[in-house]
Amino acid sequence: MSGHSKWAGIKHKKAVVDAKRGQAFTRATREITIAAKEGGGDPNGNFRLRLAVQKAREINMPTDKIESAIKRGTGAAKGEALEEVRYEGYGPAGVAIMVDAFTDNRNRTSASMKHLFSKHGGNLGETNSVAWMFDRKGVISVDAGKADSEEIGLAAIEAGAEDVQVEGSSVEITAAPNDFERVRKAVEALGVKVENAEVTMQPRQTVQVEEDKAPGVLRLLESLEEDDDVQQVYANFDIQADVLERVSANVS
Repeated sequence: MSGHSKWAGIKHKKAVVDAKRGQAFTRATREITIAAKEGGGDPNGNFRLRLAVQKAREINMPTDKIESAIKRGTGAAKGEALEEVRYEGYGPAGVAIMVDAFTDNRNRTSASMKHLFSKHGGNLGETNSVAWMFDRKGVISVDAGKADSEEIGLAAIEAGAEDVQVEGSSVEITAAPNDFERVRKAVEALGVKVENAEVTMQPRQTVQVEEDKAPGVLRLLESLEEDDDVQQVYANFDIQADVLERVSANVS
């Protein structure tokens, strides 16, 4: 598995990001609103909205809040005027980083991004300076438990998955966005636990980060993810599993 995928798993266990339900709800609400604004309020005909609603339900977001967010996106109800902005740059050890943010004040968010990159040994770049290093992919992480990992991988491939990586009982499945839902349903039909499923930006190649540089990389990523305007952070780092476990436990 990629280093960033392993880090995502650790974040989930530590609850580093979205530790407070309020913050999780805010991010889910913004994603639903933007999705509805761009593609309409019907989840059946709007894949991004359908995925956003599903993620919101996974964190037990009340139905009335979901419906209100959709109405704000379609203009049926008033709400904050948000725009979607992407920032790109480099962190310690030459790690490429992309940040997706929703903001009602581009100047404020841009200043915050520049400050955080600089504070943690990175630098903010120009548009498309690192975007070419990433592809939009659906990633599904599964805990096989007592199930056969190979059977899970085979079911995913038959449903259209592009790649399957197995590490012990953990299975990471990669699929094109258009095949994402079909692959997820095929895996869930086996009765295994899907730990995380999302359409994300996956790096084409990764940068190996040694232990002495790892804390700086992880601190920058955490600082970016904790910013109120930030929705998602993507990076192309790879850190050995044992080093990642050790270092992440001490990063704050």
